[in-house]
Amino acid sequence: MGDRRQHETHQHTDELVTWAEIDLDAIAYNVRAFRRHVGERVEVFAVVKANAYGHGAAPVARAALEAGATRLAVHRLSEGIELRQGGIEAPVLIMGYTPPAAAESAVRWRLTPSLITAEFALALAARAQAAGVIVPVHLKVDTGMGRYGLMPGEAPEFAAWLQGLDGIRLEGVFTHFATADAADQVQLRRQLGVFDDVLAALRAAGITPLAHAANSAATMHLPGSHLQAVRVGIAMYGLEPSSEWPPLFEIRPALTLKSRVSRVRDLPAGSGISYGHTYVTSAPATVALVPVGYGDGYHRVLSNRASVLIRGQRAPVRGRVCMDQFVVDVTQLPGVAQDDEVVLVGRQGKEQVRAEEVAQLAGTINYEVTTSLLPRVARVYVRGGQIVDIISQND
Repeated sequence: MGDRRQHETHQHTDELVTWAEIDLDAIAYNVRAFRRHVGERVEVFAVVKANAYGHGAAPVARAALEAGATRLAVHRLSEGIELRQGGIEAPVLIMGYTPPAAAESAVRWRLTPSLITAEFALALAARAQAAGVIVPVHLKVDTGMGRYGLMPGEAPEFAAWLQGLDGIRLEGVFTHFATADAADQVQLRRQLGVFDDVLAALRAAGITPLAHAANSAATMHLPGSHLQAVRVGIAMYGLEPSSEWPPLFEIRPALTLKSRVSRVRDLPAGSGISYGHTYVTSAPATVALVPVGYGDGYHRVLSNRASVLIRGQRAPVRGRVCMDQFVVDVTQLPGVAQDDEVVLVGRQGKEQVRAEEVAQLAGTINYEVTTSLLPRVARVYVRGGQIVDIISQND
């Protein structure tokens, strides 16, 4: 969301054309479900990177913390600064790379960087000493992901070296699993075994930082990976963490993507619809225009594939999805009128279009469905069935 001064804030949706409705009660419900699952001795990181997977970082972070999450995790320094600017004081872990030049900002905003290089560690230590503070840091270990992190054999020596730096406190050590969403746990357990060996080497050296490895899928699927903390991301938003096995307990989708009918018209047989006339009516049809497009994050690949909900029933997308709008066939839905609510993702009446369905049609994953939603899609926050805030771009 950023600095709230950059946005218009409303208390109703009458002026909005397209918006994402975020159920903060669902966020809280999901966090509490994970708290029960892992037990009181295990901390829960609420992962709110990428604008909380498109849901809005600061509002989601506040709801998660109120529900029992103890820490927050983001990927970039800028995301952590955004949370601080939003008035959030909880510990914030930066899981990704931070350049040495950004050490001063990390110290000033009281963020917790992850370290894998001496260059950044020295820069951070110098800035911390200059500010008269001690900065907590986490060490990232690459146990088989092939991305960011120290190799397992490097970690103990690097951790011991960090112990000798003034201004830095090694608070945590973590890794990330590559296949936690798979039904086959062989690789998952192999990575956990490598991480356990690293932790054993650290303990032998008298180093006992907070250890965390499990994402949403591993937290559900492999209790042995819980360690001292878990990082809950995709499932906190009520989105399924795996396509190979169902969630082990109920999680509630938090996001509903809504718009409204902007025009209804009758077309004769043989009418081409949208760019390229990739759909031509074979009989007279009634169509409705929906003011959403790939400029909002509703992907063009959904052209002639997806369907939306109007008056509790499905209406198929006809023709290409444009930057700002697309057309649906409402011939079988009598009475559709301008300003009728349209649900692109979520529930309307007894029908539901899940993010997982949209992802499958688009050839992607549910993560991308929500994180693709761009800033011009207003975020409407709901608690107890009542709107508590609406944040949108300036008109």
